[in-house]
Amino acid sequence: MAHTTNGYRIFSFFNIILLCLLAALCFLPIVHMFALSFSSRAAATANIVNFWPVGWTSEAYTATLGNKAFLRSLLIAAERTAGGTALSMAVIIMAAYSLSRTSDRFPGRTAYTWFFVFTMLFSGGLIPTYFLVNKLGMMDTLWALILPGAVSVWNLILMLNFFRTLPKELEDAALIDGAGHFGVLARIYLPISMPAVATLSLFSMVGHWNSWFDGVIYMSTMDRYPLASFLHAMVVSENLTQIGVTAQDVANISNRTVKAAQLFIGSLPILLVYPFLQKYFDKGIVLGSVKE
Repeated sequence: MAHTTNGYRIFSFFNIILLCLLAALCFLPIVHMFALSFSSRAAATANIVNFWPVGWTSEAYTATLGNKAFLRSLLIAAERTAGGTALSMAVIIMAAYSLSRTSDRFPGRTAYTWFFVFTMLFSGGLIPTYFLVNKLGMMDTLWALILPGAVSVWNLILMLNFFRTLPKELEDAALIDGAGHFGVLARIYLPISMPAVATLSLFSMVGHWNSWFDGVIYMSTMDRYPLASFLHAMVVSENLTQIGVTAQDVANISNRTVKAAQLFIGSLPILLVYPFLQKYFDKGIVLGSVKE
């Protein structure tokens, strides 16, 4: 009955208007970037492109897809995202399963949990981390982009809280039937934890794909930059020939159209992944938030 009151209708109306405005603020910049990437050099230089291409041309994408430096950074980003997400989720799932045990089954569980929380609140900082990566011989390697952030304590806590909400009777039944802890995790916990796993995997994928600072710090040359670091260098650079764009391409197309094309291609993989994980995201974002 409360949903049929005038107050509720007024609230719903303004709530929908507000959410539509927020959605437009997120969506319209992408549309503008897409329109700019397909616009002519004259239209981009004159700054007359809004939300539809002016002087339609695909030269910016031809130059981008023919840019070996851009394609190499795209491949590095894909390898980093796939490997980093797989490693991060494997460590987080096993750690969360262990820490979700009761104190009688895992003595010292509370101390280990607070150890992880402490690392989330206090870190060694950039300089010690750089020295550590350097001393371990990981500079200019993919491991420098994956290992330092392999364990997200925030994601670990979310997964830990979710595992604690699962009925202990399922685990007890599996152990009585002769299953080990790895069997319980693989056959009992993971199948019913897919919404949480998908949500945290999405968080990890977005984090790896969008991370640019570590690539600039740990890679000595642009040939080893992941895509986000490459795009950052492209945005701040006024000389596109330094990032693989030929002088002939610069003469035919605008810097703005090339940058828009590369930025749009860089954001496209995450935009394509979201719809497939959306059915898990809405449910998984609140899993483990309340323990009955």
